[in-house]
Amino acid sequence: MAMLLEDIVQSVEMWLKLIKKPQPYGDPNLDPVLLVPGIAGSILNAVDDQNGKEERVWVRILGADYKFRTKLWSRFDPSTGKTESLDPNATIRVPEERYGLGAIDVLDPDMIVGRDCVCYFHDMIVEMLKWGFQEGKTLFGFGYDFRQSNRLQETMDRLAAKLESVYEASGGKKINVISHSMGGLLVKCFMGLHSDVFQKYVKNWIAIAAPFRGAPGYIASTFLNGMSFVDGWEQNFFISKWSMHQLLIECPSIYELMACPHFHWQHIPLLEIWREKEGCDGYPRTILESYRPGNCIDIFKEALSGNTVDYNGEMIPLPFNLEILKWVKETQKVLSHAKVPSGVKFYNIYGINLETPHSVCYGSEEAPVTNIQDLRFFQPKYICVDGDGTVPAESAKADGLHAEARVAVPGEHRGILCEPHVFRILKHWLRAGEPDPFYNPINDFVILPTAFEMESHHEKGLQVTSLKEEWEIVTKDQDDLDDTVSSRKPLVSSISVSQGGSNKHSLRSEAHATVIVHPQNEGKQHVELNAISVSVDA
Repeated sequence: MAMLLEDIVQSVEMWLKLIKKPQPYGDPNLDPVLLVPGIAGSILNAVDDQNGKEERVWVRILGADYKFRTKLWSRFDPSTGKTESLDPNATIRVPEERYGLGAIDVLDPDMIVGRDCVCYFHDMIVEMLKWGFQEGKTLFGFGYDFRQSNRLQETMDRLAAKLESVYEASGGKKINVISHSMGGLLVKCFMGLHSDVFQKYVKNWIAIAAPFRGAPGYIASTFLNGMSFVDGWEQNFFISKWSMHQLLIECPSIYELMACPHFHWQHIPLLEIWREKEGCDGYPRTILESYRPGNCIDIFKEALSGNTVDYNGEMIPLPFNLEILKWVKETQKVLSHAKVPSGVKFYNIYGINLETPHSVCYGSEEAPVTNIQDLRFFQPKYICVDGDGTVPAESAKADGLHAEARVAVPGEHRGILCEPHVFRILKHWLRAGEPDPFYNPINDFVILPTAFEMESHHEKGLQVTSLKEEWEIVTKDQDDLDDTVSSRKPLVSSISVSQGGSNKHSLRSEAHATVIVHPQNEGKQHVELNAISVSVDA
């Protein structure tokens, strides 16, 4: 009987193994990847220093605005360069679950309706797991307190420790760092301040949608009006624009995203204001004033001079912070002097094809601004350029570094992290899965050879060579193909080449070729080359 029971147990164990959820494929040959998010791209918890209780304050649904105001509102301390919460008993911490990935995956794991608005690296993580990356072995995340400066020593120390731990966890393999948005500035600051550590642990750095020269229109309006991280009906369950405004005024990270005043912009970003002023004749007249990046400070100072918040019954002034501005000037020096260390490769992916704020205008000729402190009540109007909707392409591609490649991808600032084109580029650069030597990241298509035949024979003192070659061009974006090439009729083209002989009346050799490009079908386009050459035997 005991033997029978043992047999039954063994049978059950075998059955359980069969129905057990299959483990994701893990490729032990992959180099590790560390994902670094941008502003507001990390879950933040507040720890009560008195009782040790920890709760999520960014991002959450229930009591979101209240917790945001009571735990995250802060003041900048110029002696340390750190932004400290107004609540003296609150310490902001980034959770480290799932080797740091939990804090940068879905920013509110409890959210069900409207979940997409709080997804950050989620789609990329899912995709990379399919390629064979494994959490804790070859895939890691680095979340951080995005209120702080991108060069805060505390953050730099945490990143150094993270790089070392990833290096050791992966068996001493160098790391591929993938940053998004402001995370690119953080990584560049680290590279500039700790070049030796970066060189020791990093193999490749891939920056995605990084505002290397700032996000001019977006940040200018943020100082005056605040910003929303979600659009549409989801804002009803999120942080109010006003609450966010009060936080960002004291965030060095936001000041570090201002338009770089020393960059040679193709078109200088401007802050424009229609103002009503008294003319020489004593009558009011409306004029349009324009301010360059370095000259906007006086407007920000005047507009925010009376800005205050009520925190637990205490009125706290929150003007435009000139101490932060001093700190940022040093950050700009760090960024401008940063170089890619030898042995490290840098790649840049940036978004295009969307109207992106570049200059911002307040008021109009019919309704001018009469009081600068009222600017926060005016709706900004943007003058846009090409970019990802937040960062102009001109800023994102001006990294000031030696780059292996810079690739423009049509996509929105956050949405670019879900773009299949970006996934294909990353897979190619990370050498994940089966390598595809025919993939072109810039044009995002594969030229796949499907046939090759060549024959050569001698006939009456001539050498005759015939060649037949065929390819398939595989692309995901069918609409991007040229209208002529993707028309319903095949495109036929011919070419002839000849080479003269010893005298002007004789030919040494000649070749003729015909290329046929067939209409696209199901994302594939067939190309045929037929060629023949005839030459005189030597």
